Amino acid sequence: MLKTIEFFERKGKKRPKDDDHQRVWYTDFLQFVKENKIFATLLTPSGYGGPDSRWDTSRNCEFNEILGFYGLPYWYAWQVSILGLGPIWMSGNEEIKRKTARHLQYGRIFAFGLSEREHGADIYSTDMMLKPQGDGTYRAEGDKYYIGNGNEAVLVSTFGKMADTGEYVFFAIDSHHEKFELIKNVIASQMYVAEFKLHDYPITEADILEKGEEAWNASLNTVNVGKFNLGWATIGISSHAFYEAINHASHRILYGKAVTEFSQVRQLFVDAYTRLVAMKLFALRGIDYMRSASPEDRRYLLYDPMVKMKVTM
Repeated sequence: MLKTIEFFERKGKKRPKDDDHQRVWYTDFLQFVKENKIFATLLTPSGYGGPDSRWDTSRNCEFNEILGFYGLPYWYAWQVSILGLGPIWMSGNEEIKRKTARHLQYGRIFAFGLSEREHGADIYSTDMMLKPQGDGTYRAEGDKYYIGNGNEAVLVSTFGKMADTGEYVFFAIDSHHEKFELIKNVIASQMYVAEFKLHDYPITEADILEKGEEAWNASLNTVNVGKFNLGWATIGISSHAFYEAINHASHRILYGKAVTEFSQVRQLFVDAYTRLVAMKLFALRGIDYMRSASPEDRRYLLYDPMVKMKVTM
């Protein structure tokens, strides 16, 4: 956490703003992540990585807040990697889990191929099809839209249906494969939010994460685990905005007084600070329920969407 803060403080304020305006892909940040094995440490569950590696909601939320504070694009690369990793770590495919742990050690990023242009995140209506070839292999055909990290992800956890049975399926693809067509970035931003198309992309059983009900569950619970991060990113953004506002107001002199001396401005700052602290306390309780979750303790299913929606707003 402290190394990450130091990295951004060294960058200063001008360069991240310029990079944002110029839509510069954040190679330096991803190199920093790689060199310090940050994603490997924070996003590899116990038993698959080094002694410090574990998937810890509390620790991850601290990192969410730091990245949100310094710039949403940096947070986004981390966030969509979390979404992409969800179906992998929830799957029973041990071979791909071990491969994923190695990818994280090398500092690579991930993506979550769920939404489609025609259907959004309506997973009932997905048009991505996995076609059996009769020899135990498959071909994937279809397109996905609004997929973060789709330009560089070493693995994209992709949701679709079996063409013959209509059964749901999650499978992993590589954005660098020749049968993967990267169409464009659908937003004007530093972040790469991809539209991509698969053209008879070859899939084997080794690439299959889950089928049937388990694929469905993985899609929903990845959203549960991943979208929770939105609240903490926004706490970081709002904290930074709060600091900037006080700094600006305290150096602005009107009628011989700093703006922060006016009672109505003080009231605005007190209200803003109180709201920020309240949302942080609520989100901290959400972490408690996330960490204690079990088949018997499902309180997280209420707090998780509240953190995602209400805290973020």
